[in-house]
Amino acid sequence: MQLDNILPFAHTLLKQALKPDARALDGTAGNGNDTLMLSRSVGSGGKVWAFDVQEQALANTRMRLEEAGMADRVELIWDGHEKLAAHIREPLDAAVFNFGWLPGGDKSCTTEAATSIRALSSALSLLKTGGLAVAVLYPGHEAGLYEAQAIEDWAQQLQQDEFAVLRYGFINRRNRPPYLLAFEKLRQE
Repeated sequence: MQLDNILPFAHTLLKQALKPDARALDGTAGNGNDTLMLSRSVGSGGKVWAFDVQEQALANTRMRLEEAGMADRVELIWDGHEKLAAHIREPLDAAVFNFGWLPGGDKSCTTEAATSIRALSSALSLLKTGGLAVAVLYPGHEAGLYEAQAIEDWAQQLQQDEFAVLRYGFINRRNRPPYLLAFEKLRQE
């Protein structure tokens, strides 16, 4: 047996939550890796919404989806993830947020704690009972450390009869390694 690194573990959790015809959200499209995995998991009758504030991220995601023949399952949205409730009106089976910056992009353009918490809160409101949201956090840089701490503080305040929150990460790795929080919706608010 081998313990999964953070991103493969996130994908394992999300795949378990997604069935054909599911509805899913990628709150941080980035280079499209999570969006592609979601689009494959929801099947031809499913739908994925993918958000990013950077045009380059959406272009990268679009190209990845087109190469895989999955573009018709995804709505790419050039907007902040904190505004997702204005774009999504359907209940979600799953959501993923891979916080930080666009890999290979401008490191000064990072997700921020306040908007990330608003986005997570909106996503959790849209989750169906039994639905899952996963947030990958990167505390290895100062902005990421602040964001991770703020999100974790917020998550600890969620009602335990409404959400189960899991923290998964490697505690013996140097330089504040990434970790994830997984949120399972236990009942509607």
